[in-house]
Amino acid sequence: MTHPADFVVPEVEDFDSPHALFAELRGRCPVAWADEMGGFWAVTRHEDIARVLTDWQTFTTTVQNVVPPVATTQRRPPLHLDPPGNIPYRNAILRFLSPRRIEEWKPKVAQMVAEHLDPYLARGGDICAGFSFTLPIALLAEFFRLSPKDAEEIRLVGAEFNMALQRQDFATLRERSDALYNIAARLIEDRKIAPQDPDLDPVSNLLAVRVEGVALPDDKILGALRQFLLVGIIAPTTFIGSMAVHLARHPEHHAELTANPDLVPVALEELLRLYTPYRGFARTARQDVELGGKTVKAGDALAVVFTSGNRDGDVFAEPDLYRLDRGETDLLTFGRGPHMCPGAPLARVLLVEVLAQIVAKSRRLELTGPLEMTRWPEYGPLAVPLVVIR
Repeated sequence: MTHPADFVVPEVEDFDSPHALFAELRGRCPVAWADEMGGFWAVTRHEDIARVLTDWQTFTTTVQNVVPPVATTQRRPPLHLDPPGNIPYRNAILRFLSPRRIEEWKPKVAQMVAEHLDPYLARGGDICAGFSFTLPIALLAEFFRLSPKDAEEIRLVGAEFNMALQRQDFATLRERSDALYNIAARLIEDRKIAPQDPDLDPVSNLLAVRVEGVALPDDKILGALRQFLLVGIIAPTTFIGSMAVHLARHPEHHAELTANPDLVPVALEELLRLYTPYRGFARTARQDVELGGKTVKAGDALAVVFTSGNRDGDVFAEPDLYRLDRGETDLLTFGRGPHMCPGAPLARVLLVEVLAQIVAKSRRLELTGPLEMTRWPEYGPLAVPLVVIR
């Protein structure tokens, strides 16, 4: 399907340029066609994004779930399945993310953050390579009860996958994707040989799920594990980098949070709004549909740009400003509808603790060099060189 191009995806971006582009598109062409990356509509307004995410009957996730499309040979529930097919996989994870269990995670996360953050703060340097690349893997390993060997392998493979995605190196991307599948397959085989308590172990719980008396297919469990392993790696890495950039640029905000630690949870929500790490989650139109003044044809890909929707001035006053007086905000950071991120509660626990410990244990962060930025589907830095003033 071809359409006249409404914008060109830039080959080079900096920390601020995506926000300027999305602001321009929201005002001029809120549903905009780009020819790059296979051709897609960028959906940039909050209202339209929410519509696409909640109307799964019209906009399906079963064809393509990110822009640019990442070719794989296996389906990865729950993201690759529309309701009701995604529900058993979501529920199998959500039972480990109840409010009670989230409370139990808080002291573990605090210790984990300190173990990874304190050495970084002592030496400084790139906060992504020195801290945010490793911390999410530690949490993931604890959540899925991985062996130290598997956790280290996922850390290395996940970083290589992320870099290959950013550089559009599809040969390496497929290779590293296969490696993640292999790790997940070993994990499943281990739980079959040596079952663990399904109330304690998410993998054993997936194996124990029955739908009308039938176990979930092995290939779908494999895909689900691979999906959970990867998503838990990339988003926290880039977002922690974005938080560090903001604190370095705004030492007054750093000082305010140091003096008033009770503001940290509110500040996190505002930073999640300003620096939303995903901008390329995708859906595919099942039929011709009008959206944002454009006719989207059946089969067209749409990127729902969370990074843009969270700066929509129709929803957020002074959308480019950091404000802690917004009250409850209608964030799109973790999605909406049947594919809203099931790990959001645990992610918030992790990120609140990271922000709290950074501002408690440092007086100032100073940028010492250029940022290396991600590309679609993520937004945020891959490298943030810093000096830490303690």
